[in-house]
Amino acid sequence: MDSIINCAAYSEGRRVANININDIGSMLKQNDRFVWIGLHEPSEEMLKQVQDEFQLHDLAIEDAHRAHQRPKLEAYGDTLFVVLRTAQMNYARHRIDFGETHFFVGCNFIVTIRHGSSLSYAEVRSRCESTPQLLGKGPGFALYAVMDSIVDQYFPVIEALEEELVQLEEKIFAEQSRRETTFDIYNLKRELMEVKRAVYPIIEICNRLMRFDLKVIPEDTRPYFRDVYDHVVRINEMVDNARELLNTALDANFSLISISQNDVSKRFAGWAAIIGVPTMIAGIYGMNFNDLPGLNWHWGYLVVLALTIGSCILLYILFKRSGWL
Repeated sequence: MDSIINCAAYSEGRRVANININDIGSMLKQNDRFVWIGLHEPSEEMLKQVQDEFQLHDLAIEDAHRAHQRPKLEAYGDTLFVVLRTAQMNYARHRIDFGETHFFVGCNFIVTIRHGSSLSYAEVRSRCESTPQLLGKGPGFALYAVMDSIVDQYFPVIEALEEELVQLEEKIFAEQSRRETTFDIYNLKRELMEVKRAVYPIIEICNRLMRFDLKVIPEDTRPYFRDVYDHVVRINEMVDNARELLNTALDANFSLISISQNDVSKRFAGWAAIIGVPTMIAGIYGMNFNDLPGLNWHWGYLVVLALTIGSCILLYILFKRSGWL
């Protein structure tokens, strides 16, 4: 079936057979083997078949079919159900494409189910098969390997967002602030928030996987999840630092916009004052009176005109020196 990417049995860390999903039951009866199945957006019928083979809980199967779940770890008897969100940068559309990967992990099986935008785990499986002494630890190590791959995919995403942040900072200080810059800042804040929501719950998931209350994860496998934990904490810190810088950039953008608006207001006020001088003089001499000073003087018109022009020039020079024009 198209939704089945891989279905194989392993013994002592080595692939011993590619099996049909209908033969899983007989393979699980052999104590020295475990089964690793990879599915991609399986149908409800396929999930039902997987449920029957591994005796999975109805609620977990329902979540795996609907997808759009928050990252979490739930225990159903001797089976773990783990949900992680995947992320990869879509450079063509300048956004992050999120997907989901669901895990069913038992003592002798692991099922990975991919939804949405997610890279294939064929390379992860190949790396695991190249180290049979580690894969021989069982499904717990396979879970670690896939989780580590998912978490590592966040590093290039964060680096791309940090590069976008640097470009925004350069745009803010290199040119006059525009409304589009504010929109870009808010879009970047939203993307960082989405990454935060996807990454932060993994910290608690790793904490539970490192503890001793989950029998599915052998004791010698638990230290490997500390490596995933360290990576997640580092990514979480990078997201927090980027958000802090973004808040600072947003404040700086608002400050520069305010300064720009103040400069415009100053220019308007300066030109209004300059234009107000001839308006005032013209208004006075435009009144219907016969006894205005200099009204009948031969040089009156030229003197008033020179006074008007001189006053405007003087005001222009004073405003120019003060930075208002």
